[in-house]
Amino acid sequence: MSKSRLITLVLACSTTIASAQRPLPAADRVLIVTMDGMRWQEVFGGAAKELVSAGAGGVADTVELARRFLRDTPQARREALMPFLWGTIARDGWIRGDSSAGLPVRVTNGKRFSYPGYNELLTGSPDDRIDSNDKIPNPNPSVLEWLNDRPAFHGSVAAFASWDRLPFILNTSRSHLPANGDGPPVANPVTPEERLLDEFAAALPPYWGNVRFDAVTMQGALHHLKIRKPRVLYVMMGDTDEWAHERRYDLYLDAAHRGDQFLRTLWETVQRMPEYRGRTALLVATDHGRGSGNDWTDHGRDVPASDRIWMAGLMPGLRGPESVVRGPLVQAQFAATIAALLGLEAEFRKANPRAAASVFVP
Repeated sequence: MSKSRLITLVLACSTTIASAQRPLPAADRVLIVTMDGMRWQEVFGGAAKELVSAGAGGVADTVELARRFLRDTPQARREALMPFLWGTIARDGWIRGDSSAGLPVRVTNGKRFSYPGYNELLTGSPDDRIDSNDKIPNPNPSVLEWLNDRPAFHGSVAAFASWDRLPFILNTSRSHLPANGDGPPVANPVTPEERLLDEFAAALPPYWGNVRFDAVTMQGALHHLKIRKPRVLYVMMGDTDEWAHERRYDLYLDAAHRGDQFLRTLWETVQRMPEYRGRTALLVATDHGRGSGNDWTDHGRDVPASDRIWMAGLMPGLRGPESVVRGPLVQAQFAATIAALLGLEAEFRKANPRAAASVFVP
């Protein structure tokens, strides 16, 4: 046998073996969670010691914050901050965005703030027309709208957010998606539990005006999940971004920790539901990064470092960090990844030619 023929045969066998060993995504339902403005630095390195301070971090009780989140190594710090992300998602699934390890995920819209980021995440491509956070209906159909238009998913896609821009980002006047972004977490309460949930939410102070506390969003989303059992549920959380803008590193870390607890609650809830158990994927990401050092509070066009984000996922049939994810990644790949988990990437990208490919190795 010639040397060239032998090499060809070896490469063919290697490709076949790799394809056979690679666990392919196969989900019937998808949960999607974003944590607004959550820095990759804390996700991969945990609490930053230099920001556990009164000056740069706005922290009054540095001793208590250090007790909760500071550890000797980055690995221990990140596990203290986000134990479910690192103890379950990263262990049993995948995570990308550690720029210090050469595995960045980048924003491509050039704006590096929320509405352009959510548009890129959910539609699969940036759009220069999305140039502000104003209440303007998004001209671009999202992957959620595309799924809801399919007979198998119609009426089984829902979204909850801590930001009143959600209905505009999803263009509910066109998409007719249920998008709970402000006000009561249950739109039409019927049971005493639903009325109590709305009353509790109404009693909270409107601290940020058009942004409600994540606790309201979390409870509304969990209630909808249990009662309506959607095939696709998107939850947009916002506390991390708001406390970062306030230069409250203690409350920013606390919001990240509570967000991680919500991920655990969401995942453990669906494992107890036969409609979801063993058939559900979970995707987590953020809409933009933030600056470093004293600029950790900021993001946008004038903060180049805020183009670095992160994303992670769990899927049925995947156990351990097998190489199912390509790299380096960009934010625009998130939308097709949602479709890919449901076995619909080719159809989604045919309908949306500008959408980037999913994160998965072809």
